Amino acid sequence: MRTVDPEKHEQKRQQILTAAERCFLRKGFRGASISDICAAAGISPGHLYHYFASKEEIVDAMATRGLGEAATRFAHMAANPDIVGAFFSEFGRDKVRHRRSRIALSFEIVAEAARNPAMAKVLRRHYAHLRELMTGFFREVQKRGQIDGQMDAELAADIFICAMDGIRCLAVREPSKNLARGTDILKAVLTRLLAPAQTR
Repeated sequence: MRTVDPEKHEQKRQQILTAAERCFLRKGFRGASISDICAAAGISPGHLYHYFASKEEIVDAMATRGLGEAATRFAHMAANPDIVGAFFSEFGRDKVRHRRSRIALSFEIVAEAARNPAMAKVLRRHYAHLRELMTGFFREVQKRGQIDGQMDAELAADIFICAMDGIRCLAVREPSKNLARGTDILKAVLTRLLAPAQTR
């Protein structure tokens, strides 16, 4: 029986994910084929299937990687004395650095989930994890008295995620708009909504 080196296996897996992301950004989820991904990763289809059974499984792994990065960033923000300022600084930076192709891909995956049960399962699972991360973050800030303690933290997380999706959608719908400026306005509105009642 062939033994698998876990470190080399993970390196190859990450190499495939990076290649797949490039293909998806260039051709879209539907447009990018397994053959395209294999060519970009420098492997054969048979080799790829040792790591991922489908494009949906690749997207699942990409989203999991993104959630890991998000968890690290939330932990970093929570360690900052000005946790609200840290959140909005990170939020603002995120929106400015997104390329339109990456934004378009995220919405294509949402659309794919509407007709593809496997993709819908992936999307819902990862959305639940993201909401859990953000809800926990808001609850921590509430404990510190930096935002409204009566606020429903889980509902606020849903609203924030929708707001972030909205500002990203603007970048596709109105390419001439100043995304950084739009983010600043959204930051001001949401800061006001989150503020403890006595400071509004």
